[in-house]
Amino acid sequence: MPTFDIVSKVDAQTLDNAINNAKKEILNRYDFNGSNSTVELDKKTNTITIVTEDDMRLKAITDSIISRMMKQNLDPKSLDFGKDHTASGNMIRLELKIKEGIEKEAAKKIVAKIKDSKLKVQASMMDDQVRVQSKNIDDLQKVISLCRGEDFGQPLQFINMRN
Repeated sequence: MPTFDIVSKVDAQTLDNAINNAKKEILNRYDFNGSNSTVELDKKTNTITIVTEDDMRLKAITDSIISRMMKQNLDPKSLDFGKDHTASGNMIRLELKIKEGIEKEAAKKIVAKIKDSKLKVQASMMDDQVRVQSKNIDDLQKVISLCRGEDFGQPLQFINMRN
């Protein structure tokens, strides 16, 4: 029986490239000359830590990271913006968490949307992904186009298409 999985993953190497390009861009900007701004990517905890002097620079750094992610074909919806905190002295710290896996609420919305479409498919939640099964592969392709047309708050990828 043909199946595929709906997942939400971020390629770690592509994200690392995007962050490194954003760092280079920030270092070369005139308005960051003499700045103590830093951008760190922690691959183990999937967080990006930004430390800078003021809100204007923080906004410029986040905009740079988002634009570099888009150029690397990564969806910025995978970033979870937390609150900015004051670090030592006059510094501002912001931690961006990278969403991996489909959250339970988003998975429920996806399954409900697929069931409401009245296609002859079965959708089930499995850990942090959604598996879709059908006897007809054309119905699976319709489900993929249906999910691409909706916004579930996270980027979705469609993998493991089996016949």
